[in-house]
Amino acid sequence: MSDQGMMNNPVIRWIEHRMPIFSFLNHSIGTEYPSPKNLSYWWNFGSLAGIVLVIMIVTGIMLAMQYTAHSDHAFDSVERIMRDVNSGWLLRYVHMNGGSFFFIVVYIHIFRGMYYGSYKAPRELLWILGVIILLLMMATAFMGYVLPWGQMSYWGAKVITNLFSAVPWVGDWIVTWLWGGFTVANPTLNRFYALHYLLPFLIVAMVILHIWALHQFGSNNPLGIEAKGPQDKIPFHPYYTVKDLYGMGVFLLVFFAVVFFAPNMLAEADNNIEANPLATPAHIVPEWYFLPYYAILRAIPHKLLGVVAMFGSLLILLVLPWIDRSPVKSAKFRPIYKWLFWAFVIVCLVLGYIGAKPPEGIFLIVGQIATAAYFLFFVAVYFLSYIERPKPLPASISEPVLKGGGSPAGAQAKPMEKA
Repeated sequence: MSDQGMMNNPVIRWIEHRMPIFSFLNHSIGTEYPSPKNLSYWWNFGSLAGIVLVIMIVTGIMLAMQYTAHSDHAFDSVERIMRDVNSGWLLRYVHMNGGSFFFIVVYIHIFRGMYYGSYKAPRELLWILGVIILLLMMATAFMGYVLPWGQMSYWGAKVITNLFSAVPWVGDWIVTWLWGGFTVANPTLNRFYALHYLLPFLIVAMVILHIWALHQFGSNNPLGIEAKGPQDKIPFHPYYTVKDLYGMGVFLLVFFAVVFFAPNMLAEADNNIEANPLATPAHIVPEWYFLPYYAILRAIPHKLLGVVAMFGSLLILLVLPWIDRSPVKSAKFRPIYKWLFWAFVIVCLVLGYIGAKPPEGIFLIVGQIATAAYFLFFVAVYFLSYIERPKPLPASISEPVLKGGGSPAGAQAKPMEKA
């Protein structure tokens, strides 16, 4: 049904007169929302992140109806969900793997933004809101990892919360407050459960602000130049809604392949053992999406400096728009930055690998080198802004297409030559 046909519906007209939600949606994601005509599939990951967030909230609410937040019953309640609750195993596996896929999608979304310069003016606030969403995701995921009350849940909570004891003067007080006592126990589980349930709704609020900031100036694009006029834009619907639906279909195929055929692929086997405060696991590791930061923490032998470096590796992203002072956004036109970016991606992958290994021998040395390289990237980007000579930018988004053999709208095409 066309927009005009939809508005002719008396029910829709009645609602629209009292609450103009349909005109709002049309202006935000419909035919009245112009988008750059050259967006690639790398721009699908923003909408995919929103889809996964909805999946996580819905499955989380349903799991909360069956979960018991008590240290004596939490592990057994999870086993009951898996064995006795109708489709409980599916709910838990979707929620558990959904967390991992949420981070996969968001990490790709962030790296895409870094490659194409989506953090640059006038989209600095959009970028900052995205980093805040990432921080809230990490807090939510950490607290959710504690809830099954397995061995890795318990000891992971103990190790990570103990990091706050490195804070001068108030560190021990912070740890005691987080624990709700003098060790990780039932009060810890209760407050982590409450916060794990609450924080996703705070993420939703931040996502709304993120989308609001996005609509203020529109999406960035692979060329990193602003759309000059109608010739550079197309309506978001149906062109990008169809593209997003295709991306969602591919994503769900991969996601449910993991859920049904390899649901524990990304999980720690030790977490299938009930928490035992008297038996320390041989190797305590967090979930895979925390491993790069865990590697940075362990690369520095001083506890306080390690904690500062770990949190600093995330917080430095907030000031990236002011570190990179180059007027050119896209790495397509920045040859040196392009190589730096891919080196940075490799460094992040190396840190993730090292974070899963014991902090000794060659693993410790490689982790220290990769940690130094991680922070040197931002130093290099700052100075690169002054010495790099970017390639010439096209005059408009349409120009590269037209130079490739296309013709402007309304221009007369050449007659076909005879064979």
